[in-house]
Amino acid sequence: MPNFPIEPPIKPMLAKPVNGVPAHDSIPGGLVYEPKWDGFRCIVFRDGDDIELGSRNEKPLTRYFPELVEALLDNIPTRCVLDGEIVIVRDERLDFEALQSRIHPAASRIKLLSEQVPASFVAFDLMALDDDLMAEPFSARREALEHALANARPPVHLTRISRIQSEGQRWFDQFEGAGLDGIICKPLDLAYQPDKRIMLKVKHARTADCVVAGWRPHKQSGPDGQVMLGSLMLGLYDDVGQLQSVGVAASFTAQRRIELVEELSAYALPEGQDHPWQDWQDAQAHTENRLPGAQSRWTSGKDLSWYPLRPERVVEVGYDAMEGNRFRHTTQFKRWRPDRSADSCTYEQLERPVNYSLTDVFQN
Repeated sequence: MPNFPIEPPIKPMLAKPVNGVPAHDSIPGGLVYEPKWDGFRCIVFRDGDDIELGSRNEKPLTRYFPELVEALLDNIPTRCVLDGEIVIVRDERLDFEALQSRIHPAASRIKLLSEQVPASFVAFDLMALDDDLMAEPFSARREALEHALANARPPVHLTRISRIQSEGQRWFDQFEGAGLDGIICKPLDLAYQPDKRIMLKVKHARTADCVVAGWRPHKQSGPDGQVMLGSLMLGLYDDVGQLQSVGVAASFTAQRRIELVEELSAYALPEGQDHPWQDWQDAQAHTENRLPGAQSRWTSGKDLSWYPLRPERVVEVGYDAMEGNRFRHTTQFKRWRPDRSADSCTYEQLERPVNYSLTDVFQN
């Protein structure tokens, strides 16, 4: 039975969003800057030959990343707890879609994927080294982490850090080109506080005009049993004029969800009229186009029904980044755009970051 310095599970410390890169001296004790990695948050527990990988929601990840268990045994102290991120590197970029594919129920598939798309671990905090360090300031934990991983080799990495605001800004501007997600700002005097949004994060903020091609109902009904809108289904036209499904916009109040159902009824697709996504139930169609509603291990058992609309109405949404040809996260509704035509909503409007070598990001 392992005797970890801190017993799992434990929730990681979190960050709250801020606009712009704050100055180093903007809080007492000062801030430092780190790249914000786009992967699976992971707390590593080790006691001798025993290693457990815990996720942000306190579920174990150990069985899905056998290659990381071996690498961590070779590269981290024999009794410690590390906070970090599991990532997958492909073509000098982080690949979140490949990382998602690693969560699979079949042991044979897990083994195959660990060989074909091996993961890396990026450490950015030390919660315990023989003894619990969470009450220590981050400055002391970081110094101990640097000593603990002084001889670590890939696929185990120590994240970069800087006290210089301009360098943090440069990382924010450039590292997105390698698939990173912004920067994290950490107070040097900060104790480790599980599940508390104490750190700061700066993420990219962009807008795009999209076609509203359908909507999904909310899983709950209104106060009088009304159907409520769950999300708007968004599309963009590609180079050959196909409307591709790129994500959803959500986060409406309950009253607004009820109102939107009524407003969108004017755009309901008449019986017998074709829709760009009418083949969404055809598995083959999903291999050729971005369509909504495909069943997968992520959506198994969920109601994927949706209501098609005439693809005429345009909405402006806020987003942070793209993952392939889709929005990386749920977008934020900004406003309707009656001044825009649906056919003007193309991929060409999207800002694409300049490619940046992930090798240079890893380099300390």
